Amino acid sequence: MNRRDVMKTALLGTGLLPGLGHTATPAKAPRGKARTFLLVHGAWHNALHWTRVSEALSAKGHQVVAIDLPGHGLNARFPASYLTGEPARFKEERSPLADVTLDDCADAVVAALEKLQGGPKPVLVGHSAGGTVITRAAEKAPHLMGRLVYLSAYIPVRLQSASGYGALPEAHTPYSAPLFIGDAAKLGAVRINPRGDAKYLEALRAGFYHDVDDAAFLPFALTLTPDIPVSLWVGKVGATKERWGRIPRSYLRCAQDRALVPALQDLMIREADAFTPGNAFTVDTLDSSHSPFASQPQKLAALLDGLR
Repeated sequence: MNRRDVMKTALLGTGLLPGLGHTATPAKAPRGKARTFLLVHGAWHNALHWTRVSEALSAKGHQVVAIDLPGHGLNARFPASYLTGEPARFKEERSPLADVTLDDCADAVVAALEKLQGGPKPVLVGHSAGGTVITRAAEKAPHLMGRLVYLSAYIPVRLQSASGYGALPEAHTPYSAPLFIGDAAKLGAVRINPRGDAKYLEALRAGFYHDVDDAAFLPFALTLTPDIPVSLWVGKVGATKERWGRIPRSYLRCAQDRALVPALQDLMIREADAFTPGNAFTVDTLDSSHSPFASQPQKLAALLDGLR
């Protein structure tokens, strides 16, 4: 199957809601059960990566919308050297996304939430670095969401940024650092190379998708964007007890995660619960890598369906 066929297959069963993102048409749900989910991807990913989860949730009767954050998916902009295949230049060329801010991304989420009002308040789901984005969005507009769900995601409450937690001993992993290209501060982005050679792609799979086999991994890998704006890594979320802290929240742990390891997930959960002890996380665990939307989409959808 070539890349065009992969993209065509992945888009079957989804529509496009103008100005919002990919949306799956819901089946009929038992009365009172149907919910609206807004799915926010993590670093380098896009709305397409949620497709199997969106289909599984829509089959249970839910409305599901997945958006592309600024600089990702159909909003992506690429370094010229990424397209021409010049490794030396790729390490140094400043990102065309360098000026995209954390607030730009949070505002995109808020805009999507505003379009989904009129029924039960949406459940806002963020994966990985998307946790930083949904935290900032929740601080900006807590009245627009009914629940926050962090899928092996950053909750930068005490240290305020993903980079603050990335520097902790609990964050140590041998898998991620070798994948990063260039100096993020100079590039204005945290950069990977989804068009790298076989060795690099295997390292990418081992770090983020190790429970997905090679053939199933490639469609996910080859639709990644090489850059995320550095602001998603270093930006301050400004979470307060009065706004972010009042929203019901859930955490879905990934027990085999090699990118955002369980020790760091658990540390952030404890800190957030200490910050607002009257509104603690509900916690469930998937026995998966960092990417259960690829390896266990049905199980992930079942956990989301079961949230109340």
